Amino acid sequence: MRADRLVSLVLLLRQRGRLTANALARELEASTRTVLRDIEALSAAGVPVHAERGRHGGFVLAPGFRTELTGLNHDEALALPAAGSGRGEQVFGLGPALASAMRKVVDALPESHRTTVSDAVQRFLVDPETDLLPRRPVTEEVPGTAMIEVRRAVLAGHKLRIHYAATGRVPQWRTVDPIGLVTVRDRGYLLATRSGADRTYRLSRVPAAEELPEPAQRPGRVDLDRIRRERSARFLSDGDHVTVLMRVDPARREELLNTALAVRAEEPDADGRLRLEVAFQDVRHAEWALWQLGTDAEALSPQSLRTRLRDRAATMATRYTDPSRKR
Repeated sequence: MRADRLVSLVLLLRQRGRLTANALARELEASTRTVLRDIEALSAAGVPVHAERGRHGGFVLAPGFRTELTGLNHDEALALPAAGSGRGEQVFGLGPALASAMRKVVDALPESHRTTVSDAVQRFLVDPETDLLPRRPVTEEVPGTAMIEVRRAVLAGHKLRIHYAATGRVPQWRTVDPIGLVTVRDRGYLLATRSGADRTYRLSRVPAAEELPEPAQRPGRVDLDRIRRERSARFLSDGDHVTVLMRVDPARREELLNTALAVRAEEPDADGRLRLEVAFQDVRHAEWALWQLGTDAEALSPQSLRTRLRDRAATMATRYTDPSRKR
């Protein structure tokens, strides 16, 4: 681990020039004291890194040998900063590894492409922490130690023990045959089988995991996208899900999709709104989702949902118009 951190430290100084110990510590996810020890070790090993004093001081690496990565065209080099901005690496616990790999790739680029990438980093912003409203996107946290075990089992083709907390149930240990990892709307899932039956596990509900030495019972080649689509279709056709016919302002469509299970039909309405057939987990889920959209959405059916929304709105109206409730 320390060797990787030393390489990353050198690459950071090569690509960004002068950096303070605090800035290096943030980038490397280490303490300032650790960074200072690493710089001493690099200097002792003959790496030309030195400190510059003053208000704008920091550590600087003298120009050195570069190994160039050839074969990339302009657009391919431009794609590098965008490729490193997705959240899948966070869901699967690979954020630090991706950041380190990107530094190594950028450092190996020819000079003209390094300039292109540096400019793109300043000019492109993909998936900021908040949107324009601003609302912070929700990215689920997965325990790092558990994620390491899950990744190892998936890649090695070994059985996996997971401590899984299903909704409304006591967490239990279970042994599964892992197939692969997928992300859907910044949520990570483990596709697996258990005793031959298909299972999908939400990674944020796996606080602990253990890779086992036994080989997993799974096919040698797999189409994760096909498996995900098939399981999603089965999930939507099972259980007590409720289907809602509704109208919604097109500007709120994406917000609706972030809460619904699926959109089964969609067409434009006469007044510019969208008419949608949407699946929700149950009527309470549907009520909550439509309430968030306010007057920008209207449930057309089922009538039971319309009644629940009407009663809720009436209660709110009474609360804010009844003089006896004033404080």
